[in-house]
Amino acid sequence: MVVNVCMCLTDLGCAESKPAPGPELVGIIGGCPVSARRFPWQVSLRFYSRKSHRWEHMCGGSHIHPQWVLTAAHCACAFKVQVGQLRLYEEDRLTKVVQIIRHPKYNESLSVLGGGDIALLRLEGAVKLSESVYPVSLPDASLTVSSKKICWVTGWGDIRPLPWPFHLQEVKVKVMRNKDCDHTYRFAFPSKHIHQFIKDDMLCAGSSNYGPCPGDSGGPLVCTWVQVGVVSWDNVCSHCSLPAVYTRVMSVTSSIQHYVPQFSGL
Repeated sequence: MVVNVCMCLTDLGCAESKPAPGPELVGIIGGCPVSARRFPWQVSLRFYSRKSHRWEHMCGGSHIHPQWVLTAAHCACAFKVQVGQLRLYEEDRLTKVVQIIRHPKYNESLSVLGGGDIALLRLEGAVKLSESVYPVSLPDASLTVSSKKICWVTGWGDIRPLPWPFHLQEVKVKVMRNKDCDHTYRFAFPSKHIHQFIKDDMLCAGSSNYGPCPGDSGGPLVCTWVQVGVVSWDNVCSHCSLPAVYTRVMSVTSSIQHYVPQFSGL
């Protein structure tokens, strides 16, 4: 994992030459532990580390169907996932990923700044649903998320190094208008000469005290109780007063429906 100081732009990969994920890279700022069964769609994406000889957490994700997971495109090299877990690495029962579908707009050379940072993972079989394992609802393409709306983002751990298992964390965040968010980023980074930081398929939420850190990339942003965003990139963990940026799920609803069968519940 490579984290750019201040902006925390995450460039995740599975190569062993990169630092292995650890407690200092997995966290939610300003959050609190999740109670059992509150976010049953939360998923941990794993890759096998030859250094630690175990399946390491690298990103979050969300169950959207018994056999499908939604995550960020820059996270989509995980080979297995863990579902229904509150404390990371506790009683792992991993499921293999057999297909990865990145959004065609995603450009690896531009990484998260280019947009399209979303991907689908097909599991080798449908997982058994329960009170602690259940898909999140997806929005209609026409859904509008109003400015200052309160939503929740989830992920594992804390910004401080702690011994595992790391308890799943949740934090409430406020949505910000794209125009205001883009202005904030352009003002903060004038030397970047980027015409538009916040693309139409992005959504901003949170502040310097509340939001995700790099290990939470790919995780869900949920507004009672519909997933409207996927954690894409953030600055929160490096203490810049800027919001985190999410891929706007409404912008890809039709693409998801093309691959993922409709789920009508139990």
